[in-house]
Amino acid sequence: MGVKDAVAERFRVLCREKKITLNGLANLSGVTPSTAYSMMDKTRRDVSILTIKKFCDGLDITLGEFFSSPLFDALEQEIK
Repeated sequence: MGVKDAVAERFRVLCREKKITLNGLANLSGVTPSTAYSMMDKTRRDVSILTIKKFCDGLDITLGEFFSSPLFDALEQEIK
């Protein structure tokens, strides 16, 4: 799993836990729904840290809390 996929999966899990949709996350975060959906799109390669921060703000969590997940601990090296 790549970094972008791990970020998308982490947001999926958090949305399920908080019982909110991607549209709801977008509204809470002050971003457009298309931004939320593009983050989940497997064909898109990158997601910005600013977008991640906005989504974290919408979920009322810190970046540290967001990245404190086994999903990120298991990522492979990006430098090959």
